[in-house]
Amino acid sequence: MTAPQPAAAEFRPHRLLKTHMVQSILATKRPARAQWTKRGNRMEAVSQMHTLDCGAGVRLTGLYAPQPAGTAPRGLALMIHGWEGSHNSVYLYSMSCRLYQAGWNIFRLNLRDHGDTHHLNEALFHSARMAEVFGAIRAVQQLDGPNRLAVIGFSLGGNFALRVGVQGPAAGIHPELSIGISPVFNPGNTLAAIDRGPLVFSRYFRDKWRKTLKTKAQAWPGRYDFAPYKKIDRFVEITRRFVTDFTEYARYEDYLAAYTLTPEMLMNAASPVAVLTAQDDAIIPFEDFHGLTAAGSVVAFDAPKHGGHCGFIENFAMESWAERRVLALLGQRSTGA
Repeated sequence: MTAPQPAAAEFRPHRLLKTHMVQSILATKRPARAQWTKRGNRMEAVSQMHTLDCGAGVRLTGLYAPQPAGTAPRGLALMIHGWEGSHNSVYLYSMSCRLYQAGWNIFRLNLRDHGDTHHLNEALFHSARMAEVFGAIRAVQQLDGPNRLAVIGFSLGGNFALRVGVQGPAAGIHPELSIGISPVFNPGNTLAAIDRGPLVFSRYFRDKWRKTLKTKAQAWPGRYDFAPYKKIDRFVEITRRFVTDFTEYARYEDYLAAYTLTPEMLMNAASPVAVLTAQDDAIIPFEDFHGLTAAGSVVAFDAPKHGGHCGFIENFAMESWAERRVLALLGQRSTGA
């Protein structure tokens, strides 16, 4: 079994918050917006929506929050939400506020068909659409200027962020650090884990999936017929059907392979990467990380025993260990540590 690094031992949640279920629920339900408003949230006031030309006719959106005029930013942090999330997802919003407070320019990217953008692109989102994420990053860098780049993603967004670290330099994108928080590593195993895991998780994702299909069909009248998907409850089977119906991949296995990560890929990545995950994550099997260590391009692999999926909540003040850890990692890169 892969051993967690010493930094992971710093996460010591209150005993009443330890369970993976509580942690995972708090990731999306804690009152982060209200808490940051009380702290004098400057990011909200300066955030502006942008529609990005990502090439090949693809348009994605996101919110850009630069530091005040006359203030030199520490860099640009590009944030990527999880599947069926958005720029307003609680975990991403709170992390963005924390980084903005620390002096970073922030861009909260919406992936295709996320954040009420189903009308912008006719074709459906799928997890192998890496080219348009690269296009979005290029567009954001033109907007932001020549600042150092960090890419931070959660869950499926963590998978995208780590792929930026692995593939970005070949596409002309050079992040100083790409961080995956609770990242999807082996998508086949994640789909199976959702199917066999707690009903609350599978129902949550299934309901969100069906809602986005309905919204897509309404945005493109007569283009899509999603009726067959109402009869399928298991995500492995949903994805098998989806690959055949709506992607360029001939086989389910080929589609999954397009966004599967391995320890070797990360340790040999073309730019620095870091992984934060929890051993008790019910959606991302910890066994997927076997063999991963802080070596080569991996500057950190933190795997505390608790944390759930994108949780890492330390106390009843809803403070996030992941936010502290990300700030520390970015600080290490800026000092060359």
